[in-house]
Amino acid sequence: MGFKKYFIFSIILIIVVFGYVYSLELGNYNVTMLGYSLDLPVATWVIFPISLLALVTYLHILFYSLIKYFKERAIKKDHETMISAIKSNLLEKTEVSKFKTKEFKNLSSILSQFKLTISDSRFTSSDEELNKIVAYVQDIKDGKFVSDKSFKINETTSLSNLNMLNKVNEQIDFAIDVLKKPENFSSNIVRQSFENVLKDKTMTTVKKLYKNIKLDKELARKLFEKDAANNEFGFTAEEILRIVKDLDYKKDDYLVLAKNYESILQPDQIIALFEKLSSELDEATPAYLHVLCEYEMIDKVREVVSTTADTELTPFKALLDLKEAGKHYDLESISYK
Repeated sequence: MGFKKYFIFSIILIIVVFGYVYSLELGNYNVTMLGYSLDLPVATWVIFPISLLALVTYLHILFYSLIKYFKERAIKKDHETMISAIKSNLLEKTEVSKFKTKEFKNLSSILSQFKLTISDSRFTSSDEELNKIVAYVQDIKDGKFVSDKSFKINETTSLSNLNMLNKVNEQIDFAIDVLKKPENFSSNIVRQSFENVLKDKTMTTVKKLYKNIKLDKELARKLFEKDAANNEFGFTAEEILRIVKDLDYKKDDYLVLAKNYESILQPDQIIALFEKLSSELDEATPAYLHVLCEYEMIDKVREVVSTTADTELTPFKALLDLKEAGKHYDLESISYK
């Protein structure tokens, strides 16, 4: 029975009892206590304990109704806070959520130790904002760039980094902007931007941008491959020298570089290039000799190795001995040892 019905029926009962007893015309009843005298109709004395009991039950019901109200209110508030915490978890935010009920505090403590992922592309809930966040997160993980300004992500999170990578992959002009001011972006964003520019833009554009970033050997290899394939507007020997000096190239690196260019450049071009490199960098000498051997410039090879110690460049000295003895040789198997 609801409180409203209970209140109405109890009042009716009190009125009925009072009316019935009063109709019996039992007169008045006097009560004296502590010097005070109270004279009231008997009907009034009869309904007094009933009315008092009714009042107590009203207060009892109201008290526990208030407790229930505040508990349900706390649960509702905690539910909203939990939804907010789930949103923060999906967006990789580190917000501290405060809960009022013990059950939600325990649940929050458990969930805080997990990173939520979305496994169902058909996710749905009664919270529209959560649905939108889930859709955006799914789009980002599917390789799409999300540009909605209402979708705010902390720039230091991996989700933001992935979204930025998606933008780099979708918008080549943005990749160029990244390379113009690489200090404003994380290293993987800069790297991906450079690789995309290498793939999609001309060598003229690449030459304007590559100096803005710190190359490693892998990026340099891709840069030289781009240069070799577009040599009409490619690097000069001085530019290549400047790049490899900054990368601490070893002998094997120069040999790879030589193989990269030897199928593209004219013989005189690649010979001049590696002659210049070897004149300034001793580590490039084996690659220079490899190029000379490739074009059967044996006299030039002999001239270079003749000025070195007996223990230096021994593979090429052995190659010359084989050549003089009329033996066949495999340039690859010798020069790459």
